[in-house]
Amino acid sequence: MHHYDVFYHDPKFWVAISFVLFVLLAGKTAWGAITRMLDGRAARIRAELDEAVTLRAQAEAMMAQAQKDRAAAQAEAQEMLARARAEAARVAEAAAAEAEAAAGRRERMAMDRIAAAEAGAVNEVRAAAAAIAATAAREVIAQGHTAEADAALVDQAIQGIPGALRAA
Repeated sequence: MHHYDVFYHDPKFWVAISFVLFVLLAGKTAWGAITRMLDGRAARIRAELDEAVTLRAQAEAMMAQAQKDRAAAQAEAQEMLARARAEAARVAEAAAAEAEAAAGRRERMAMDRIAAAEAGAVNEVRAAAAAIAATAAREVIAQGHTAEADAALVDQAIQGIPGALRAA
C-alpha cells in the first residue's frame, strides 16, 4: 500500500471528492426534475379536483332542474286529468240532456200519432155511423112515407128556404 504524506495526494480522496460533487450536482438536477414532476402532478390533481367540484355542482343543478321539471310535469298531468274529468262530466251531462230531449221528442211523436189515430178512428166511427144512419133513414122513409107525405115535406122545405137564406 502506498502511504501518502498528505491526504490530498491520495487519489482515493479525489475520487471521493468527485463522487460527492457528482452526487450533489446530479442530486440538485434530479431534485429539480422530481419537484417539477411532483408540482405538475399536484397541479393536475388540483385541476381534476376543481373539475370534479364543477361537475358535482352541474350535476346538482341538473338534478334540481329535473326535480322541478318532474314536479311541473306532475302538476300538468294533474291539471290535464282534472280537465279530462270535467270534460267527461260535461259530455255525460250533455248526453243525458240529449237523451232526455230525444225521449221527450219521441214521446211527443208517439202522443201525436196516438191523437192522429184517435182522430182517424173517431172519423171512421162517425162515417160509419153516418152511413148506418143514412141507410136506416132511407129504410124508414121508404117504409113510412108515401108520395103525398113526400110532397108535403117538399112544400114545407120550400117554404122554409127564405127564412134559411135570411139566417145565413
